Amino acid sequence: MTLLELIELLKKRLGLVIALPLIFALAMGAYSFLLMKNTYTASTSMYVLVKGGSESSSTLASDLSASQMVTNDVANLLSSDRVTNEAAAELGLSSLKDYKVSVTSETTSRVVTLEVTSTDADGAARVANSIADNVSAIAQQVMNIQSVNVIDQAQTPTQPSGPNRVLYVAVAFLAGLFVAVALVVLADMLNTKIRSQEELEELLGVPVIGRIPVSSGRRN
Repeated sequence: MTLLELIELLKKRLGLVIALPLIFALAMGAYSFLLMKNTYTASTSMYVLVKGGSESSSTLASDLSASQMVTNDVANLLSSDRVTNEAAAELGLSSLKDYKVSVTSETTSRVVTLEVTSTDADGAARVANSIADNVSAIAQQVMNIQSVNVIDQAQTPTQPSGPNRVLYVAVAFLAGLFVAVALVVLADMLNTKIRSQEELEELLGVPVIGRIPVSSGRRN
């Protein structure tokens, strides 16, 4: 099937091609706006400092390099069970399974950013601050780290960070369009009726040399 044939086929089923994506988009829109809860993200940043010696320029450069090397380890520690369990216990929670914890760090910086996402805006901020407070003591015990200093305390977010409802609706619309095209093509493939002279010639392998007209009435 060529592209032009597909376009002509879609034109014949234009109602289905338009209706199905709209139905998918409206269904996803209703679900996302009525049933999906807003999520909120609270973030805090920390500065990793390893143990160093004198304050000479060479020592500072070495300290910076060493700190950058252990920053990724601190990032992994922030989302470890030990840190999250201690933060949960401090807040009187059984676990942090309702909170999504994500950590980002750059190889050229000693700053680690912690983000906590939840449907509870105030809870997300409290969990982020609790994890940041607990990680310093644990890092000093298990790593060669002087301290993990909090730069910015997490604040209670006032605007939701998700879900991205517009994106969900757009994806649902495209999915409906794909399903509509697939149904039209499948229906055409399953239709065994001969619909043109060209199809008949291709099927029989012989040219058509005549055609009998269809009369709508009988002569008297």
